[in-house]
Amino acid sequence: MKNFELFLNETGISIFYVKVGLGFLSSFLITFFSIPTIIKISKRKNLMDEPGVRSSHLRKIPNLGGIAMFYSIGICTSIFAYEIFDLYKFLFASLIILLYVGIMDDIVVMRAYKKLVAQIVVSAFIVIGSDVRIRNLFGIFGIYEIHYLVSVIFTIITFIILINAFNLIDGIDGLAGGYSLICSALFGISYYRLGEYNYPLVILSVVLIGSVLAFLYYNLSNLRATKIFMGDTGSMLLGFLLAFTCICFIDIFIDKNMVSVPRYHLKSAPVVAVAILILPIVDTLNVILVRLWNKKSPFEADKNHIHHKLLQLDLTHRRASFYIICYYLFIVTITYCFRHTNVNLLLLIILFLGFLGAYIPDIILLLRNNKLKTNN
Repeated sequence: MKNFELFLNETGISIFYVKVGLGFLSSFLITFFSIPTIIKISKRKNLMDEPGVRSSHLRKIPNLGGIAMFYSIGICTSIFAYEIFDLYKFLFASLIILLYVGIMDDIVVMRAYKKLVAQIVVSAFIVIGSDVRIRNLFGIFGIYEIHYLVSVIFTIITFIILINAFNLIDGIDGLAGGYSLICSALFGISYYRLGEYNYPLVILSVVLIGSVLAFLYYNLSNLRATKIFMGDTGSMLLGFLLAFTCICFIDIFIDKNMVSVPRYHLKSAPVVAVAILILPIVDTLNVILVRLWNKKSPFEADKNHIHHKLLQLDLTHRRASFYIICYYLFIVTITYCFRHTNVNLLLLIILFLGFLGAYIPDIILLLRNNKLKTNN
């Protein structure tokens, strides 16, 4: 690789853009050509997702698409953004553990406490071992620098919440994959604008985009023979990696007083990160609050997720996913336009808009039912 870089430097071609192009193409192609084999094996061995009470599909569908995504992300990141695994030495080990737990859960359904233990271990590896932490809240609730122990606990909880939040929004075709693609693009663009020090994270984002894009080709297919779900393997992998890129994004804006590290200034960095990941955060919080309000266990399955509400409006999976993603992109746009506003006020605005989006389908359904009663 180093000899190749020297060759490109001599020809005047930027190695970064070559890595971006090859990283995207390789990631897309590996996932694209791996999934048909996974579908074939899944059907032969009956490794399928069975329709249940909360399912939005009526037939058995292969649910091991996350394996292909891990395969392409692991290979392409190691080749084109190897600096990441050098800098964050526990990252690959964490991904391997998530792969194992995800496959086990997709095939035999693990108990919740076992998954939680694995998620705690994975989060501890990356937080303590690689020192990927939320160190500063930039004045949110008057809090700035966080004590090390509090920072570790808070970040581990954040990882666990986001891993499970992405698992929860993976309820209809295209939603988790499409939203992950958008989040990766937004973080990738942000890292690119922040300069070459962050180029490895740009490449990681591009690799994620390539892999998810190839997966969506099959996930959104109308043909039963080529359709596949990402399963817990894929949703946990994406949730973990997007939590990782989110925390790295916040960390960039902390002045480390190091000569080799550029200084950036954005007081609303944590709020911008929350805005980019607003859908899984709001959906998870809203569902938990509704369950507690109804005096039910917060872990009890139901159909109160945003995508379930849109399906009740007789929308297709594709349209529901499209509307949800567009609405939360609107929130990101608002956040970007007012990024220099008071950090607490901006957080309040995006949370309000986020929860408003969760209840817009309820309002539409209520108005529709009232109209039908009036007409009858």
